[in-house]
Amino acid sequence: MDFKSYLLSFKPHVVHTSFAEKLRSGLAGGIANLLLTLALHYLPQTGFQLLIVTSMAASATLLYATPHSPLAQPWNLVGGHLVAAVAGLVCGLLIPDPTLAAGAAVGSSILLMQLLNCLHPPSAATALMMVLANSPFHDMGWHWAMLIVAANVGISLLLALAINNLLPGRSYPMPPPHALPPPPPKPAPFITLEPTDLEWALEQMDSVIDVSEEDLAEIYQLALQRAQTRIESEPA
Repeated sequence: MDFKSYLLSFKPHVVHTSFAEKLRSGLAGGIANLLLTLALHYLPQTGFQLLIVTSMAASATLLYATPHSPLAQPWNLVGGHLVAAVAGLVCGLLIPDPTLAAGAAVGSSILLMQLLNCLHPPSAATALMMVLANSPFHDMGWHWAMLIVAANVGISLLLALAINNLLPGRSYPMPPPHALPPPPPKPAPFITLEPTDLEWALEQMDSVIDVSEEDLAEIYQLALQRAQTRIESEPA
């Protein structure tokens, strides 16, 4: 990659969604966090107060701006935060130095989330919160800390299920992919996709797709190569 191409790689990634969809995402995220705060406030308080976990705001960005992203699906939300909370608590107990514990908590939470197929980026902040000396979760004990995280995650999931499915063009959780239609009986003419074709398709979907146009083009080319290899290897 030459220097000019390297600099161009820093350009902003354009999100091909309408203003109405952007507005819906912002309103949905704000309303969801408001309802989450109210729910935690009015739930029965026993022992420590049910606080809002600040990483829920980052989760709301994924849940309402990219609801169809694999990183925003229910298992990623629930499993990611709970796994990260456990990782943070364990690192805080085993590593006396808070600086080392913070790094270990974030790193181990990322590893565990990937191993358990529940990668959810905001969850790393949950792990970090568990080891910070000034965090309200630090002196609560593991059972109260886990209860508060679980309450935040459970309410956030219920809100995401309700709000996203009330908005047009959204289906949450994302349904499994449909089976591909059978190939046409006659070979279709070879078609080459241009970047403008991908941009147009993304605009028609009017939803944030958690992948860049460049990655989509590369996926398409790799799939074509794989299909060509498969067809050539099939017996006549």
